[in-house]
Amino acid sequence: MLPRGYKYYWLCQVMGWTFVVLSMLFFAYSLSPSKIDEKFFLRLSFIFLAGITSTHILRTFLKQSRWLLLPIEKVMPRMAIAVVITSLLCSLLYLGLLSIFSVQSENPRNIDFSTKLLASTLDIGLFIIPWTLIYYIYHYVAKSRKQEVDTLKLEALVKELELKTIKAHINPHFIFNALNSIRALIDENPERARTAITELSNILRSSMQSEKSETVPLEKELNIVRDYLALEHIRFEDRLQVEYEIDEDTLDQPVPPMMLQTLVENAIKHGIGKQMRGGVVRIISDFKNDYHELMVQNTGRLNGHINGDGFGISSTKNRLQLLFGNKADFSIREANGNLVEAAVKIPVAVPV
Repeated sequence: MLPRGYKYYWLCQVMGWTFVVLSMLFFAYSLSPSKIDEKFFLRLSFIFLAGITSTHILRTFLKQSRWLLLPIEKVMPRMAIAVVITSLLCSLLYLGLLSIFSVQSENPRNIDFSTKLLASTLDIGLFIIPWTLIYYIYHYVAKSRKQEVDTLKLEALVKELELKTIKAHINPHFIFNALNSIRALIDENPERARTAITELSNILRSSMQSEKSETVPLEKELNIVRDYLALEHIRFEDRLQVEYEIDEDTLDQPVPPMMLQTLVENAIKHGIGKQMRGGVVRIISDFKNDYHELMVQNTGRLNGHINGDGFGISSTKNRLQLLFGNKADFSIREANGNLVEAAVKIPVAVPV
């Protein structure tokens, strides 16, 4: 079975050269109807056969030489030479068929073969030139489209790999901190250690399920955060205070999985963990203008320096950029003198 593209090629070939023959017949009928006889139709059929044969040879050569892949400034001089050679070949085939079948030429006068060949080559070249241009333009456009599709596929693949890389870093990072918390509890309070292991298993189960998609509802993400904070509360006890200010209408808004948990983890590690008396972690979710604003506030100071290369900040920025482009925003600042605020703004998702 012939490939689809090959069928279209031959369909265009037959239709194109049929159009050439019909055009010649039309002009002959309009200008010199007396010349239309049996030999005239034979000459038209010879032009049809010579044209299809020579251009098919040209197509085969172009595919094998891979000229069509070259830049336009390099391919044009070569195509010009190819047009001349193809026109000459087509003329030779046409004159050869006239000679084989003893068909008298259109001009019965005694003209030498070289003159006939030159005249025929010039005439046939008028059809070979547009054929070559159409063939080249078609493949140039097809190549450009293919490059665009390949570029889009590559960008999508890079985006997918980057998201998977970020997700792959999230779980090991969290597990390491959680296991350290449990290790600290084993000797001091085995009962609480067992409780911590239960909390950890709940968090791991939720995080594994969340990685099946690029975003999850905020409510599901909050469940992971609550389990995490319950685990950390066992370690910090009264030093850790947790406050929630959640607009219930935001619970179905999509957020990157484990992003909020990462911000809360950073708030404890760099904020609460460095305060002798501990402090508060406040989670706020609300709508502001056309954005879903998600904030994590913690007791502490930035000390005039933000580690933009840190895991929590870099992963949050990268994930927001990959998922929402420039429509999302992330910032971290110091507020009220002894409060650090990490804020994420995500475009509001309108239910379909």
